[in-house]
Amino acid sequence: MKKLFGTDGIRGEAGKFPLDEKTVEIIGSSLARQVSKITGEAANFVTGRDTRESGEWIEKAFCQGVKSENANCVSAGVITTPGIAFLTNAENFDAGIVISASHNPFEDNGIKIFSPTGKKISRETEMQIEKDIHETVSSQQSAVSSQQLENNSKVSEYQEKYLEHLANEFEDLSLAGLKIVIDCANGAASNLAPKLFENFGAEVVAIFDKPDGKNINKDCGSLHLDKLQAKVLEQKADFGVAFDGDADRSLFVDEKGNLADGDATLWIMAQYLQNEGKLNNDMVVATVMSNLGLEVALKSKNIKLLRTAVGDKYVLQELLKTNSSIGGEQSGHIIFPNRSLVGDGMQTALYLLEALQKNGKTLSEMRNGFTQFPQILVNVRVKEKRPFEDVPEITKESSAVENELGETGRLLLRYSGTENLARVMIEGKDQTGIETQAQRIANMIKKTLG
Repeated sequence: MKKLFGTDGIRGEAGKFPLDEKTVEIIGSSLARQVSKITGEAANFVTGRDTRESGEWIEKAFCQGVKSENANCVSAGVITTPGIAFLTNAENFDAGIVISASHNPFEDNGIKIFSPTGKKISRETEMQIEKDIHETVSSQQSAVSSQQLENNSKVSEYQEKYLEHLANEFEDLSLAGLKIVIDCANGAASNLAPKLFENFGAEVVAIFDKPDGKNINKDCGSLHLDKLQAKVLEQKADFGVAFDGDADRSLFVDEKGNLADGDATLWIMAQYLQNEGKLNNDMVVATVMSNLGLEVALKSKNIKLLRTAVGDKYVLQELLKTNSSIGGEQSGHIIFPNRSLVGDGMQTALYLLEALQKNGKTLSEMRNGFTQFPQILVNVRVKEKRPFEDVPEITKESSAVENELGETGRLLLRYSGTENLARVMIEGKDQTGIETQAQRIANMIKKTLG
């Protein structure tokens, strides 16, 4: 049976399996059926979506599936992923469903499902949904619906509750006197983020905040930061923040126009929490993709870096397992489990601004002490994804490079989760040297597996 759920739910091209209308209905009915069996009552779900043109009909199809099981489904409209995670718990829903493909282009979409705790649903639940999908004849897939969702009078109320929740978390924070540029990625944060930061007293310059269904993430947001950097300098702003399509991640630009990625955020916030006596175990959780410079910087503060596989799902698992206070990814997906089990770009931005305010420093000053090591990533197309350790030639070349790098560099070999690609990533002190080393390994992979 083909696996449909990845580390971030189901994702694909909208209108095509498994995101065609009929399959989405099956997902809704399957989830409602499973929840009702557990609770003994009709399931009660809340849904939300980003600004893609396909979002509304996918949300409608999901709710149709839910209602076919005599369960309840209400929409919170266009709202961020963490907004739905919050509402699921705060309003006692059995599950929260987000229709979004995060940072992907508008042609794609996805379905993420959260339990009331903020965790994503179990693999067992996912497998049952996959089973129900595969047992349905594919020829029964129906055409995309043009009908609209039923109007939900509580949409504005739900969105305001989420903003109030964030405001209450930082009730002592004042951003008066600060000019902030916000890149909303033409996504779910477009209506929410400017309002939130203005309510804290900031002078807000919003860009890419006019979604049209097709411009989400297009040359903007967390994957395209050049325009935000330019705007911060043009406006002589104190701070810039960019969200992705569903605003579960955020990247920052300092007052000098320099980028501060997720690693820089982890560095700043780990020190802040440590100084506040809130950094459990003196530990930060990050993925194997975080820069070696972060590990070196944290070590200088006697903070340990624990690495996981790529994906916020794995970061959260280790955070809960080790009872740690902060974890995240280089991409800007940061989790503070004492506040939420879901990455929240707006929450992270407010927390970072709180750290700057309490320290009386700018973002560029708080970033001091962290220097990114040069990094090279080479992709190699392969015919098969054999374990690297099973290929002696690759093992020999990799060992040689690791010996050359010593303690001043790092080698990571991994396969793409979606394509027939091997990825060679090397970090070290010398850019030219690591490029040569990466090409040596890439050539050996191509020779043996290409």
